[in-house]
Amino acid sequence: MSQANGSVATSPAALDTQPMLDIRGLNVYYGESHILRNVDMSVQRGQMVCLIGRNGVGKTTMMKTIIGLLSPRSGSIVLEGKEITRLSPDRRAKAGIGYVPQGKDIIPRLTIRENLLLGLEALPPGSAKSQTIPDDIFELFPVLKTMLNRLGGDLSGGQQQQLAIARAMMGRPRLLVLDEPTEGIQPSIVLEIEAAVKSIIRETGISVLLVEQHLHFVRQADWYYAMQKGGIVASGPTKDLSKDVIQEFLAV
Repeated sequence: MSQANGSVATSPAALDTQPMLDIRGLNVYYGESHILRNVDMSVQRGQMVCLIGRNGVGKTTMMKTIIGLLSPRSGSIVLEGKEITRLSPDRRAKAGIGYVPQGKDIIPRLTIRENLLLGLEALPPGSAKSQTIPDDIFELFPVLKTMLNRLGGDLSGGQQQQLAIARAMMGRPRLLVLDEPTEGIQPSIVLEIEAAVKSIIRETGISVLLVEQHLHFVRQADWYYAMQKGGIVASGPTKDLSKDVIQEFLAV
């Protein structure tokens, strides 16, 4: 969908139909190595979209490009109708993108409370930054409330992942980007993370884009894109995922 120019206001109806995230013709290189090849994909408002593919096909490169850690050589990234292709990572965060990287990336020598409060840095300019952690964060991840003064590095892998997602939610994003949120996590915690992400979408209406290999989690998404050699080679509703697609693109 084309953006409105400076003389034409975007109607509320048009805003409702605009994708939350719209990516067109994205090409990304590492040096002269062509990693992402003419990628087109979109995430609708209030939708969960899953990017699947074997290791090394470019999924994490895709996530890093969306949040601004990598710059595309060509193509566009549009968030809620606004071009963000050349914005810095901090400006993208303030524009509404929350990111949980592969490997959690919490700060081990800070307490859970301190890790959570760091998430406030992603709030848009002018937002009130209360030092009180909202109740809805603890409703998503009750275990965090019981150990606010514990160091992040003392948590289990599953607890660290919950903390990383909660920290991203402190910035009140409109698009939550998750890179393999269940990697190396015990099955019971995987189910808790699945439930929390679904609750986030249901209660807040935000959109979620995730890279995931866990089939049960993949099937919770509304839509999937399959990546191979840096390009999108298949897509569709996750309810239509065939055994052939699962066997080709998921490490199961």
